[in-house]
Amino acid sequence: MDNPRADKVAVVGEVRERLSGADASVVTEYRGLSVADLADLRRSLAAAGGDYKIFKNTLVRLAVAGSPHEPIRDLLTGPTAIAFVHGDVSAVAKALREFGRGNPHLVVKGGILDGGLLSPSQLSALAELPSREVLLARIAGAIAAPLTQMAGLLKAMPQDLAYGLSAVLDQRRAAEPEAEATPGAQGAGETAGSEVPTAPEASEADVPSGEPPPEERPPG
Repeated sequence: MDNPRADKVAVVGEVRERLSGADASVVTEYRGLSVADLADLRRSLAAAGGDYKIFKNTLVRLAVAGSPHEPIRDLLTGPTAIAFVHGDVSAVAKALREFGRGNPHLVVKGGILDGGLLSPSQLSALAELPSREVLLARIAGAIAAPLTQMAGLLKAMPQDLAYGLSAVLDQRRAAEPEAEATPGAQGAGETAGSEVPTAPEASEADVPSGEPPPEERPPG
């Protein structure tokens, strides 16, 4: 046996959960829309990140009582459906506007965002904004050139460092054979018995006493 009271409690809990889990909510009046029209609206809103549900006003009033979503109470008149937004509010507002152009029976009455009430004109202004993806693309385009230049600099740094290290190593390799060639050549000459005449070194006995060695005498 059905329990109407339990059903109402379940719906109130569902409304509370949907409102709390949404980034924003838009209240509409759907009087005059056919079942097929509502199905089309649901599809277009789903593509924009919106979930469109019809609830009785009395149950929605119970759900929002004492909550941050209570400001929408005054919007709950006539056949009411709520678009729960998950993501880009402007995208859902744009989808509602586009659908309303071909279906004037749809009335956007207002909404709530971060606990603040949105008027129809504010929702219309949101619908004029570019989508979140377009805004992100514009921001990325604005900073793309500097990032490209920075990436090139970062890429060049290790290459320049590698070239510098390679040049230093090449210089050291070129200097080592020259340093090794000199003692090797002298050793080869001595082994062959070649004699290189050298000037006799002056001993202390050859230097007169009381006089500094020749290299220490002052000029004059």
